[in-house]
Amino acid sequence: MALLDLLGRRWGLRVLWELQEGPLTFRALQAACDGVSPTVLQQRLKELRAARLVVHDGGRGYVLTEAARRLQPNLMALHDWAEDWAKDGGSEEQE
Repeated sequence: MALLDLLGRRWGLRVLWELQEGPLTFRALQAACDGVSPTVLQQRLKELRAARLVVHDGGRGYVLTEAARRLQPNLMALHDWAEDWAKDGGSEEQE
């Protein structure tokens, strides 16, 4: 539940998604996340570092840890499921 809480926070999952291709500086990560506010991005990075999913690697920027890399296939499975779900009409709001 703690992981779902962390990933469910605004921009948390997006940060991990953007870092899957390699390291990004703070500014590059902010741009990749459609201009998330610096305050929110800093808070998410702090939380992801505390969870040992992201580290700051000096000149290269932020990078996923081995733990986060092991999480990636599970996130991709969720992504694939969501794509199929959306094609099938997604959720129907009930009134």
